[in-house]
Amino acid sequence: MSANKDDGVMIVLSSPSGAGKTTLVKKISQINKYIVSVSHTTRLPRTNEIDGKDYFFVKKEIFEKLIKNEEFLEYAKVFDNYYGSRKKFVTENLNNGKNVIFDIDWQGTDQIKEKKLKYKLITVFILPPSRKELFDRLSNRDMKDKLIVDQRMKQFDQDVLKWKNYDFVVINDDLQSCYEKIINLIECSINNKKINYDESQIEKHVKSLM
Repeated sequence: MSANKDDGVMIVLSSPSGAGKTTLVKKISQINKYIVSVSHTTRLPRTNEIDGKDYFFVKKEIFEKLIKNEEFLEYAKVFDNYYGSRKKFVTENLNNGKNVIFDIDWQGTDQIKEKKLKYKLITVFILPPSRKELFDRLSNRDMKDKLIVDQRMKQFDQDVLKWKNYDFVVINDDLQSCYEKIINLIECSINNKKINYDESQIEKHVKSLM
């Protein structure tokens, strides 16, 4: 089944925790024709998060029922909490010509790839500028819990190795500049235009993060 030329495109943004993907996803979603796939999660909302806008916050039993009914396009367990994207929401928007952006990790990305859906898929991995910057961001966000920060820094060493599985990797050293790079990569991919992309530079940066 091939994609209809009027169908939307699936765009995945992934990153290790704290590299800024959620902020970038929100910024991209402000452009017309881009819509965020609002994930379901079993984790508790942070103080600034709104149910139905940032996530659908559900109890574990409800999430597991949705898994059983095969209602997820992808789902993963991260730090003892489930996250997942519902199939119906995604396909309805794609069929209406909306580009759907996913704020998901590498596990979810692999599952979407395996589904081999008819829609075009563009995957982007976001990296922090340095380990120190990542640590500072996580400490500011989860300042009440040093254990969470340490846990996320350990996870980072595993997550960062997944960069090779993505179409593009972008370093988030400046939010606006990173946002513009991502938009350019997406637009060029959709319109089959030439893309200036230096993978060796990314490889060097990953080594510096390790």
